Amino acid sequence: MTIAYWCIFLAYLLPWFSIGYAKFLAPKATFREFENKAPREYLSRLENDRKRAVWAEKNTYEALPLFIASVLIAHQTGADQYSIDMLSVLFVMFRVIYIGLYIANLATLRTVTWIAAVGCCFGMFLISM
Repeated sequence: MTIAYWCIFLAYLLPWFSIGYAKFLAPKATFREFENKAPREYLSRLENDRKRAVWAEKNTYEALPLFIASVLIAHQTGADQYSIDMLSVLFVMFRVIYIGLYIANLATLRTVTWIAAVGCCFGMFLISM
């Protein structure tokens, strides 16, 4: 399996870390507080960094289709493997940073990392031509 394929797997795990922070890891989070019978209702009541972690989770899921498609297309067209791997690693790195910036409420830097991550996907489409 290529590094890029492993990055798809890692990218799929990223939302779990974000929602895990919101539910259990944030400074005010407790295991007793989480309501597993109505998780969406519970998540809708969160505030501040925990609410932003939920939003980061949703945005990370939204980014997955473009990333997965760009990796698969780059592989199918026979693009340079090193380039595919590096762009995939950069995508995952930018998304990790993005989640941290989202939780920290640093909107401008978050937008820059979002653009960089999308740029990695566009880069894979370009090297596929």
